[in-house]
Amino acid sequence: RARIYPCFCSRADLHAASAPHASDGTPIYLGSCRELSDEEVAERSLRKDPAWRIEVPAEELAFVDRHMGRFSQRLDTECGDFVVRRSDGAYAYQLVVVVDDAASGVTEVVRGGDLIGSTPRQLWLQRLLGLPAPAYAHHPVLLAPDGRRLSKREKSLDMGVLRSLYTPQELMGQVAFLAGLLSEPQPVELRELLGTFSWDKVPCADITLPTTTHLG
Repeated sequence: RARIYPCFCSRADLHAASAPHASDGTPIYLGSCRELSDEEVAERSLRKDPAWRIEVPAEELAFVDRHMGRFSQRLDTECGDFVVRRSDGAYAYQLVVVVDDAASGVTEVVRGGDLIGSTPRQLWLQRLLGLPAPAYAHHPVLLAPDGRRLSKREKSLDMGVLRSLYTPQELMGQVAFLAGLLSEPQPVELRELLGTFSWDKVPCADITLPTTTHLG
């Protein structure tokens, strides 16, 4: 069992608090709303709809990633109580992905290493809900030459620009070379890489793009 409780803290409140941050960059929630009385909840609900958080145990949860190796996280001090339903009524990522993976019969998850810190939370939710846990493999993410993580938000990878610079095979070759799957950046089809793929070839550390590419 785990207790779910309403939280009225805004994102600005969390970032303004002098709290440590989780591995994914989000502030670790210090439990400001954990012990609100029924009267306080009713009074605050008149002004704002709450998000709903789940109280995590004082437990270290570890797993062996298929690429990164062993990863562990202390849920209460390195993660903190996390949101399972947002104040707008939408269910939050950590809960949604766990339920969706189970409903879809997902047995293997391959995703960016920036999400490895979410995995202990998801494993804990899977255990709590009696759901099967997939095997996880996290790969390095591409960084711009200045160290920024590439993102759509910053328009790092504009498909229109990439199409004007590369054919699909050339782009695949560039990425495969950066990932250690090719000895040089030459055009390649995806099917040509499948037979020779090995996690041993892929670096564990994030990959900084050279300034000579147009991917950043």
